[in-house]
Amino acid sequence: MTVAIPAATLILLRDRAEGAPEILMVERAAAMAFAGGALVFPGGRIDAGDEALAWAMGDGDLAPRLAAIRETIEEAGIAIGVDGDIAAMRAALADGAPIGALAPVNPSALIPYARWRPDHMPVRVFDTWFYVARLPDDAPPARVDATENVRTLWITADAALNAADRREATLLFPTRCVLARLAQHDDVDGVLADARRWPVRTITPWIEEREGGSVVRIPDDLGYPFTAQPTERAVRG
Repeated sequence: MTVAIPAATLILLRDRAEGAPEILMVERAAAMAFAGGALVFPGGRIDAGDEALAWAMGDGDLAPRLAAIRETIEEAGIAIGVDGDIAAMRAALADGAPIGALAPVNPSALIPYARWRPDHMPVRVFDTWFYVARLPDDAPPARVDATENVRTLWITADAALNAADRREATLLFPTRCVLARLAQHDDVDGVLADARRWPVRTITPWIEEREGGSVVRIPDDLGYPFTAQPTERAVRG
């Protein structure tokens, strides 16, 4: 099995007056080696600064949450669990400052939702923690970083899935599965309750041969409404 890069991502949600909640997504720059042009949730690698702060806080398992918070500041200009001047924090992170150099960080708002570790690529396999959190009422508008990403958008899970079906957006297979699970809920409370209901177990998709052809499969006991997609339709990084 290929050695995986530890990573984390944040699914940030906000309720609307009517209809399903919106989710913050970013569009990756087309030139990026991994997931170029795809719609993804803010996230990235867990770095040494995330791990150092986690141990300083007395719990090394907090590193993925801290990475998800840091990456959301960097990629979208929104801070969860951190008070202060977001523009200044973002600039400091861009200059290489570790997250521990920012104001005190409280990662308690992030609820574990999933963990995906595909194993189909010869390089850059990511072992990614997914977290869900509610957008604070006083959060600023999202602002794209214009380096790794070219656009931020608030979109419902159904709208993102429909855009992919129309070939107007690219979704990696794990992102598509997660969006389908999110689309089952009418508000943020429902998503957060769903996150607490299901266990987080590492998902490594596999190929299964069926009469109609091969499909990419995932387990059927983790809350996902669909667990297979034809391999020719599955975007796998």
